[in-house]
Amino acid sequence: PTEDTSRAVVDEIGAFADHHLGKGVVIAKDTPNFIGNHLALAGVVRLLSLVEAGSYSIEEIDAMTGPAIGRPKSATFRTLDLAGVDILVHVIRNLHERLPDEKARARFVLPAFVEQMAARGLLGEKAGQGFYKRIKGADGESEILTLDHETLEYRPRKPVKLPSLDAANAISDT
Repeated sequence: PTEDTSRAVVDEIGAFADHHLGKGVVIAKDTPNFIGNHLALAGVVRLLSLVEAGSYSIEEIDAMTGPAIGRPKSATFRTLDLAGVDILVHVIRNLHERLPDEKARARFVLPAFVEQMAARGLLGEKAGQGFYKRIKGADGESEILTLDHETLEYRPRKPVKLPSLDAANAISDT
């Protein structure tokens, strides 16, 4: 709230959020890159670094960060495609510039392949290609291809085989 915001408005919104939405309200100064971006994107940068290092594929990370842990099917990379790779780059750069602590800033540096994606216009859904790309096959059926982070070319999706995911899939309601 600002100095001009009625206390009654603040109380009414807080009560609604608390009682009807089940959300606790914390009155705070508005700031760029709110805590949600800070927390979520620290994880995203880490996941991107794991892809760059070859520790996991894009498909494997999406398999791990989707329904297996109670999140939407869009998981990490499809969600980034929907939001826009350009938006991701902008927010990460902004966090990097604004964080006062050097150690914190070091956590917000994108792998080179993501910067190259943005430079080449691989911006996600709005460009028709990002981490994934949908194409029409010869049979008229659509196929989803996955970005190869090393070449920035698209390849057929690879099946994911992780024992921990097999165990998670055995749980009926994650």
